[in-house]
Amino acid sequence: MPIRIAFIGAGRMASAIVRGLLEKEHYAPEEIACTCGDDPTGPALAEATGIQFLKDITPALYETEAVVLACKPQQFAAISPELAEAARGKLILSILAGTPLVRLSEKFAHARNIVRTMPNTPGQIGAGVTAFAPLRELSDKDNGIVENTLSSLGNFHEVDEVDLDAVTALSGSGPAYVFEFAAALREAGVSCGLDEGLADALAIDTLLGAAMLLAESEETPEALRNAVTSPGGTTAAALKVFQEGDFRGLVERALAAAKARSLELAAE
Repeated sequence: MPIRIAFIGAGRMASAIVRGLLEKEHYAPEEIACTCGDDPTGPALAEATGIQFLKDITPALYETEAVVLACKPQQFAAISPELAEAARGKLILSILAGTPLVRLSEKFAHARNIVRTMPNTPGQIGAGVTAFAPLRELSDKDNGIVENTLSSLGNFHEVDEVDLDAVTALSGSGPAYVFEFAAALREAGVSCGLDEGLADALAIDTLLGAAMLLAESEETPEALRNAVTSPGGTTAAALKVFQEGDFRGLVERALAAAKARSLELAAE
């Protein structure tokens, strides 16, 4: 059976995509191949999933439908002209952070199309969100490949490439903001007298439950916030502190800094 999709890189996000593709039966294990740098990720992924690990994946690219770039930036720079030529006429999907379409198209000048994506880490458990921008309009076939691949990580949205730096700041880096807020809640709970284990559990379950409610509700975040907030009550007292500390302004400045850094990385 020919290889239909090849992964250059076999880290956590590549592993999540592979597992999702197999779970949803978009490909059989023997239709997927991966390679990696000087590390054990490729052989480990092959052993865990039944896909093929190829130390030299270049010959296999001639028969693939798509190539997923999931390597480190320095490994991308080291991709040989021979490998790029083997990908002639293929669909290239990149999950490389900070690598714009113009740079991808310089490396893979003869690809039939190139798609730049920005996934986030919850994709490792199929609960992520990915934005993607194609070099040119996708054909029906390529659109199907992109949807199958990205749906293995969770939800996905097509955007203009110019929006990907803002996407990076919001959803790409966003899980870290939530983790930091969870840590802050835990520490604040301990300061209020709770046992650390209990404070940790309460923070996690509160964030998880609130996120699930927000996802399932037709109400805006503000409306859900107001429903929890009684005038003069405990929630109102806490929200007043957030407001006085310019919480929303702080978040806006944080995302602006992340977006600016994303633009800097793309220009390097």
